[in-house]
Amino acid sequence: RSSAKLVAPFGCLVSRQKHTLPDLPYDYAALEPHINAEIMQLHHSKHHATYVNNLNVAEEKYKEALAKGDVTTQVSLQPALKFNGGGHINHTIFWTNLSPNGGGEPKGELMEAIKRDFGSFANFKEKLTAVSVGVQGSGWGWLGYNKEQGRLQIAACANQDPLQGTTGLIPLLGIDVWEHAYYLQYKNVRPDYLKAIWNVINWENVSSRYATCKK
Repeated sequence: RSSAKLVAPFGCLVSRQKHTLPDLPYDYAALEPHINAEIMQLHHSKHHATYVNNLNVAEEKYKEALAKGDVTTQVSLQPALKFNGGGHINHTIFWTNLSPNGGGEPKGELMEAIKRDFGSFANFKEKLTAVSVGVQGSGWGWLGYNKEQGRLQIAACANQDPLQGTTGLIPLLGIDVWEHAYYLQYKNVRPDYLKAIWNVINWENVSSRYATCKK
C-alpha cells in the first residue's frame, strides 16, 4: 500500500502535460474598432499557436536530452525554450489584459499605486506608451511589480523575453509591439496602435494581478 501511494505522485512528475492554446475570453471581433478581427484571429490562432507548438517540441527534446545526460543539447535548446516559452507566457497574459469593456482608468489600490509611483495616471500612460513606442524591432512594453521594493515599474523586453524570467518583475500589464499585433490595421504607425489600445485595457484584470502579487 505504501509503495502504491508513492508511485502516483512520482508518475505525475515524470509525465508532463503539453501546453495548449488558451481560449480568448471574447470574440475575435470584440475589440473593434481598436483592434480588428483579422488581426486578433491571426495573432491568436496562428502566432500564439505556433509558440505553443514549438514550446512543446522544444520541451520534448529537452526531456530526451535530460534523460540521456546530454548537456550540450540541453544548452542548445535554451534559446528555443526562452523564445517560445516567453511567447506563450506573454500572450496568455496579453489576452486577459484586454477587454471589449476596457479602457478608462483603474480604480482602488492600483490607481493609488500608479499615482504614488508615477505622479499621475497621465504620466504613467505617457511613460508606458513612450517605452513601448521606443522598443527597437520586436518586443513588449510592460507594467510590472517590483516585489522587493514594493513598487510599480515600467520596463521593455526584446522579442518574446518574459518579464519575470528576465527582469524579476511580476507582469501586470503587457503591450505587444510586434508588427503582427498591429500592422494589418495600423501599418507601420506604431504610435497609432498604442493610442488605440488604451481603449481596451482591462483594468479589472490588471488590478487583480496587482492584488495577487502583493499577497
